[in-house]
Amino acid sequence: MKHIGKTLSLLLFLLAVGIFATLFFSRDVSVYHTLDDRIWSLLRFTLFQAFLSMLLSIMIGVVLAWALAHQSRFFGRQVLVALFSSSLVLPTLVVVFGLITIYGRNGWINSLLDVLFDDDFGSYLYGLFGILLAHVYLNASYASRSLLHAFESIPIEKYKLAKSLGFGVFKRFLFVEFPAIKSTMMGVAVTIFLLCFNSFAIVLVLGGSPAYNTLEVAIYEAVKLEYNIDMALNLALLHLSISSLLLILASTITTPVNNLSQHAIRRWRESSIERSWQGFIIATFALFFISPLLAIMIDGFSADFAKIFADRLFVRSFMTSIMIALISALLTLLVSLALADAKRSVSKVVAIMISFSGNLYLAIPSLVLGLGFFLLFQQIGGDESLWAAMVLVVANILMALPFALSILAPLMQKLSTRYDKLSRSLGLHGWKRWRYVELPYLVSALRYIFALAFCFSLGDLGVIALFGNEHFSTLPWYLYGLLGSYRSSDAAGVALIMLLLVLGVFLLLGRKKELS
Repeated sequence: MKHIGKTLSLLLFLLAVGIFATLFFSRDVSVYHTLDDRIWSLLRFTLFQAFLSMLLSIMIGVVLAWALAHQSRFFGRQVLVALFSSSLVLPTLVVVFGLITIYGRNGWINSLLDVLFDDDFGSYLYGLFGILLAHVYLNASYASRSLLHAFESIPIEKYKLAKSLGFGVFKRFLFVEFPAIKSTMMGVAVTIFLLCFNSFAIVLVLGGSPAYNTLEVAIYEAVKLEYNIDMALNLALLHLSISSLLLILASTITTPVNNLSQHAIRRWRESSIERSWQGFIIATFALFFISPLLAIMIDGFSADFAKIFADRLFVRSFMTSIMIALISALLTLLVSLALADAKRSVSKVVAIMISFSGNLYLAIPSLVLGLGFFLLFQQIGGDESLWAAMVLVVANILMALPFALSILAPLMQKLSTRYDKLSRSLGLHGWKRWRYVELPYLVSALRYIFALAFCFSLGDLGVIALFGNEHFSTLPWYLYGLLGSYRSSDAAGVALIMLLLVLGVFLLLGRKKELS
């Protein structure tokens, strides 16, 4: 499997080079140099919203993780933490629909204000506020879940020392907790920035106007609405160059994700003021996080499901999504296993190259990847649905690989360190070693990765935005069509189906035991 992993790593790298070459040589040279004010405006806003989203998500994530770490025992804590973990796999378009139901022009908040005060906030959701709100919803919960591990890994002795020195909340955080979470916080911040830089569905639906477009949305509009391929190519090359540079810089400051066991430790009884603030923080964010999901369920259960299931396009979209998600999840398992196995037996330089190839999605988001294959399809021809399915699978694998490798690579390295000598002494090699030594320890991690990849695939709106039509559709594309045609009742039903499917798969398979 080591040689397969090296070969796959090389193929992934060649894929990145091939996509860049396709975009570069397909452009009109005379148009390439016209980087006008519109492009610079798109770039500035893309970077600005990614930075603001990252900053707000990290600030809220740190505060929430701090509150959860010090309130280790309250009713529903495990369920709440599990829900926060699920934010990573929630379909973006479903989250957006839930936020519109709560905060939209005719949402719950405006309806309540209209009843109480005969006035409301108007259409405040669309624009920068809505983009930041959706990004914070998804990423602050992800950040809090990641940082909670770091808080809970702080030795109890350090807290005892801080208490004996009479440290208050601020000093305890400054001198004990912040140094312990700093490296994890930096890694999470970089990941969130790259995810927000590559954000597509959120900006597409909540942007509201061209003034709030990002590079990816502008690429989509240039291809699908304006059919201005040269503009799309310029934007894609700019996006690809910047995201690749950001990924290279990120690799110098991020740290490996450790599989820390989660053992919530009750330090000591906090003061009543501290407990009140911690409870308020947890309750406020829990309300913010749960209310859109609750809105989807309430509105979704009132939908006409007989009508939805009778729609042939829905049935076709559902079956297509399930099949592509299953294939993508299985291939993600195989590719991540091969890359992780190769990474633990090569030199440091080759290991870095394998890591880079495994994180290509952060450099080549699905829409840019889709544009490269869209151009190849135009040049080569063939069955458009077959091309779309192939690109969707490749994009889904690339999307899940960074998370799969962050889980498998350190785990397989630990297994190698612990059992290599024993395996050689027992004559266990190849399949036998895998069957009796590694699989028993990896099975829960593999289930988690399968669930992660399946849910990622089910909710992605990137590639399908370029290839989607009435003959080839997925659930996110079908839901986007319902939202665009203002069929809110049907959209609520489809959003509920997607939400229950994703949460069901993730909560059923996504429980991961740690290697002690």
